[in-house]
Formats: sequence, structure tokens, C-alpha cells
Amino acid sequence: MSNILIFAGTTEGRNLSECLCSSGIDHTICVATEYGEIVLKDSPYANVHMGRMDKEEIESFIVKGGYKAVVDATHPYAKQVTENIKAAIKDMDIPYIRLLRDGCLNKESSAEGNISFFDSNEACLQAITNTTGNILLTTGSKELGVFAANDAIKDRLFVRVLPSMESLKLCNDSGITGKHVIAMQGPFSLEMNLAVINQYDIKHLITKVSGTNGGYDQKIEAAKNAGIKVYAIGCDYEAEGISFNETIKKLEEVTGKTINTDNQIQITLAGIGMGNSSCLTEEVRSAINNADIILGADRMIADYNPRIDKKPYYSSDKIIPYLKEMISSYSELKNVVILFSGDSGFNSGAGSLYKKITAEIEAGNIAANIRILPGISSVAYLAAKTGVSYEDASIISIHGKEVPNLIKKIEANKKTYILMSGKDDLVNLGKKLEEADLNYVRIYAGYQLSYDDEKILELGPKDCLKVKDEGLYTCLIINDEAESRPASHGLTDKAFIRDKVPMTKEEIREISICKLGLRTDSVLYDIGSGTGSIAIEAASLSDDIKVYAIEQKEEALSLIASNKEKFKLDNIEIVKGQAPDSLANLPCPSHAFIGGSSGRMKEILDYLRSINPSMRIVINAISLETVSEIKEIMKGYSICNQDLVQVQVSRANKVGNYNLMQAENPVWIFALNFNDEQ
Repeated sequence: MSNILIFAGTTEGRNLSECLCSSGIDHTICVATEYGEIVLKDSPYANVHMGRMDKEEIESFIVKGGYKAVVDATHPYAKQVTENIKAAIKDMDIPYIRLLRDGCLNKESSAEGNISFFDSNEACLQAITNTTGNILLTTGSKELGVFAANDAIKDRLFVRVLPSMESLKLCNDSGITGKHVIAMQGPFSLEMNLAVINQYDIKHLITKVSGTNGGYDQKIEAAKNAGIKVYAIGCDYEAEGISFNETIKKLEEVTGKTINTDNQIQITLAGIGMGNSSCLTEEVRSAINNADIILGADRMIADYNPRIDKKPYYSSDKIIPYLKEMISSYSELKNVVILFSGDSGFNSGAGSLYKKITAEIEAGNIAANIRILPGISSVAYLAAKTGVSYEDASIISIHGKEVPNLIKKIEANKKTYILMSGKDDLVNLGKKLEEADLNYVRIYAGYQLSYDDEKILELGPKDCLKVKDEGLYTCLIINDEAESRPASHGLTDKAFIRDKVPMTKEEIREISICKLGLRTDSVLYDIGSGTGSIAIEAASLSDDIKVYAIEQKEEALSLIASNKEKFKLDNIEIVKGQAPDSLANLPCPSHAFIGGSSGRMKEILDYLRSINPSMRIVINAISLETVSEIKEIMKGYSICNQDLVQVQVSRANKVGNYNLMQAENPVWIFALNFNDEQ
């Protein structure tokens, strides 16, 4: 049972939860949205409840939980939530603690000539309606409707909100879309606020007096430096509440335990955005400034001078031994920051390193807390620069890796964002687009994003071949002629390039593929591939399926290659030779389809069973002799999930005014798994 119930919604609430976790105190933390749940740290001591609750639901939740204390750490402006919590607990004999955000400034202390204060959104709206120039709204998505509903300012309104689906939906519902939406996680540095103000030519800034952790000071300073007007919606200074440290003391009295607020080393995995320090979030900047040790690639750590050490380490095999050594050597070590380019949660190595360090912490090999801080991805940055949103785009990384069926993905999506390693990737992309006759697509190439030599290049595929500048690129490809990919397999026989080579007919093909039960990560052997029809349809199901088309006849091999090129499938590998001899050096399969065996059925099955005794196999047979052979062979195996069907297909042919049915050869379809217990 949880001892403490925390209603979160602020950095203070998350920090309080982390302190309770590090002190081994069970608690429940309530957040309103999925995004709030994501930013919380996993711990066996923290039970997370996600979802909004009214007064009656809160009351029921508290009664069922049997809590010793309730902490209200919601946002200073979430007044209705606070009222619901207080009303729910009114008649209960449970301590209620209102944790107020530290540093919420008085109007008098922060008043400058460029700031006007207002008691409500409506009063602020009235004051700004008759102004001119662009407006940056930083009060959050909940208050957006008040301002967006006013036609006098809507077209010049730019809103900065959290990058959550809920926030984006509220923006869309309010008619604020495209480049008018800046979806980013704050708080933000002075430089980042200035960058946004300059980028969008902002003349008026609307904010809440949100205190130190809300980034209020940085917004005010940025507005002052830019010479623009600030409209500040003030705090409720009459609200009752106590500070973070006072809250800790209260909870120590309630639980009878000492709560550690600074007892362990903090390891931070931080996304630094594109690389320019002006684009750091304020939270990442603060972590770097307080770092005793900074790790990361050379270019990322070059400008920083931590108190103890810095090393160009970014792989776990170097970082983990180094951390163990430094922790044992330096008693004063408190903060370690490991830097990653872009956003730490988007095509980043932060996730895998987080798992490995967490495993070391849980095993007792490293005494530390670990957290991840997000950065601004180059995709989000390029989307803002081009005004093309990315919520409905395909996002692909070819940074240091081959991506199967890249061209096919571009064909199927109106918008595709691609993260690249450098110039060569852009040149190769242009070649592939030309070869696929996609010369009509438009390409926006973001070069050295966020740096002084930043460029946004508008290119065609041929232009990509002429790019000379080395550096980092992120691309947006617009394909106005994109056609959505089929939701299921089912190509007609006419879709394939054919000759005299036998082909599994479409009805038999579809049943056989269904019987295979392929998954998105399957490895399939198509033995006796013929024209490659099974291989083509299987590979089309998922870019992550790998298909090996095994065939010995030269004519058939040529047809498979032609069909592979026609359907633009990179996840098919053509293997010349006869099975099972040609299978020896291939990756272990999860599935196999046998369309032809050249009289070596038993040898093939014996080999398949030897390398994967639980794989799924589908066999097609036409002649009675083959059916008899298969049934005899099966007596020698222990099998399960056996399925045997005979399929007779008749096809209508037009003869004069009549449609006459013409029967195809009957086909037996065997589907089975070897019994892996044998």
C-alpha cells in the first residue's frame, strides 16, 4: 500500500517523487496526461495513476488508497484541481500539504517598463486585441481557446506548447496549425527564448508568472533584450502553501522516515539538440552547468569544463567501467552528464545506455540515480523552419545504417523526414529517387541546422547529386502524388513480370501466406521461388521482414530480380542454388515456404528442423506423388499445429456472351510446426 499520494503537474512534484523513491517510501503519483507519465522515472516505490479526476473520483481514490498524507503539487494555475482535492479531503483525517512552486515572484519585484500584469486571461486578451505584430503565447494549451477564438489576433498568434498529443490536438481544435505551433519541452534558456522571438518576429509575449522552475525569468530577460512587450498573467499570491523543503519535513513526520534529497550521484542522459548551445533547453543547460563529469562525442563536450573531468565516451563499454572507477575515486562526485545529439528519445543511443546503466544500478554495481532529459530534434527544428508539420509524416533515420525499402516509403507518404549522416547520404538519396523516376518530389535539405552556416536548400533529385558541402543534413521530402500502401497482401498475377517459369497463383499464394503466419520481424526462406511471387508479397508486408528467395534456374533468377526491382523491395535477397545445399550460410529462418524441392523434400525438411526445430513451414503440392511423399516423410517427425487443406480454384472465362468456369489444378497446402520438444 502507498503511504503518500502526490497530485503532480510540476517539476517540484516529479522531484518529490524521486526523493521518495530514493528513500524507499511507497507512494502514488497522479498525473493528468500520458506525457506527464512519460517524464516520470520508473521505480518500484512509485505507482503512477494517469488521468483527470473530478472531486468525487478524487475522494473515492483517496479512500480506497488509505493514504497517510496528500500532497498537492499541481501547477499554480490549476486552481480547479486544487479546489477539487481540498473539497475531497475536507472531511478526512489526513494531512493535506500544498506544495507551492519556489520562486514565484511578486509583481513589484519583477516589474519593468516592458511588463504589464493582468489578473486573468480575459483581461490580458482585451489589452492585446488592438495591438499590431506577432504574438508569442507561452501560457500552455489549456488557455489557448481564450486567445485563439479572437479573430483580431488569431492569424498573428504563435503558441508554444508541450509536445504531447493532447496539446497538439487542442491546438488543432482551436484552428492553430502548421508553423504557428511550436511544440517543445521547456523550461527554455534566455538564448532559446531569443531565438524563437527573432525567428517568428515576435512583438508581444504572453506568459504566466510561473516562477523559477517555469522559466519565467528567462522569458522576461529575453523580451527585455529583444525590446518587446510582455503581458504577464499574475500568480495568486494569497494562496496557502509551503516550500519543497518544508514539504519534505512534513512528510518525514508523517512517515517516520528520513527523506534523502541529495544522497546519491545523479547520472543525466541529455539531448543537446542539433549542437548549437543556444538551442539547449534550460533543464539541460542547468545539468551541464552543475556537472562534475561530462561524457559524449568530442564535438559535444569541447566547449564545456566540468569540475572534475570530461571524456569523449559515448558507448556503454567505455562509460560503465569509467563510472565505476570515478565513483569509487571521488567522494565529492555528484553529477554526471552524458550528452547525445538531437533528442535523447528519438533515434538516440540514450535509450540503450539507460537500460544498461539501470541494470548496473539495480545489481548494486553503481550507486546512483539516472534520468533522461529531452533535446530538440533536427526533425522538429526543420519542421519549424519549413512550416511543414511532422505529426502525420514518415520519419526515418539513415544515419549510419541502411534502411530497407526507403524509396517505397517515400512513394507511399506525402511527407517524409530523413535524418542523415552527411553529404554522401543526400547524394545517394538523389540517385535512388532518379532511378525510381521520382523526379517530381520536392526536397528541403536542412544543412548544419542551428549553426551560423545553416541553410535550408530546396532541391530536386538531380540537384542532390551536385551538393558539395560536407556537414550534417536533415531532409524533408514532399510527395504530392503519394499513394497509400495496401493494408493487406493480395497482388494479382498480372502485377508480376512473368515468362514460362511456374508461379504460385494468387488465390493459392494468399492462402499460403496466411498459413505462414508471418510476423514483422520474420526471416523467411522461399524455397523454389520461381518468379518470386511469394517472396514479393511476404516482403511487402513489413520492411522488417527479411526474405531469402532460393532458386537454381537462371531464367527464374532473372525474373525474381526483375520483380524485386519493380516492387522496390530491398528486404529480399536472391540466393542462387539448390536447397538444402545453398542454405548453409544464411541466417536462421523463422518460417519457410516450399514451392519446389527438385525431389529433395526430406533433405530440405531435415535441414530446416536441424537449424530451427520450432519453425513454421508451408508446403504446396500439385501431384498426388508429391502429396504421398510429404505424408510419408511427416511420419518421421514430431509435428504440431498441423493444417492440411486442398484448394480447387475455378476461374471465369468469357466465351461469347457466356462466362464459363475453367478449373485450375487442385493444390494441397500443408502447414505445420516441428515440435520443438523433440
